[in-house]
Amino acid sequence: MSSIRQVQITFDCADPQRVARFWCEVLGYVAPPPKGFATWDDFDRSQPPEKRGAWCACSDPSGVGPRLFFQRVPEGKVAKNRVHLDVRAGTGLVGEERLAVLESECARLVALGAVHLYTLFADEENESCIAMQDIEGNEFCLD
Repeated sequence: MSSIRQVQITFDCADPQRVARFWCEVLGYVAPPPKGFATWDDFDRSQPPEKRGAWCACSDPSGVGPRLFFQRVPEGKVAKNRVHLDVRAGTGLVGEERLAVLESECARLVALGAVHLYTLFADEENESCIAMQDIEGNEFCLD
């Protein structure tokens, strides 16, 4: 039996390049154009009109994180995500120090167009985390 070691996370969205740029800013990822093209605009110009802007991909420049793929779909988001990303901004931190880091990152992401939904404050079992939405309403957490 083979072991698969790579994962790609795919987002359905209205504007793949816009959403990819957002996630590149969030995660420090890069979105190089497809091979043989200097820019995404050059690639799009090579496509028939109905396929222009249909997809975009970004990746972790260190090669550690999963590739993110964004594909245009005709329908809008209508319900809560069944899968979401946890952006690990507070790993290893606890209490007020963790909350301060999460709130700072939340403010940075809101400036990029994200929406702060709510903050879950630490209790006896869990540390704080912040629920958010990206620029097209996809939920994610800062933890």
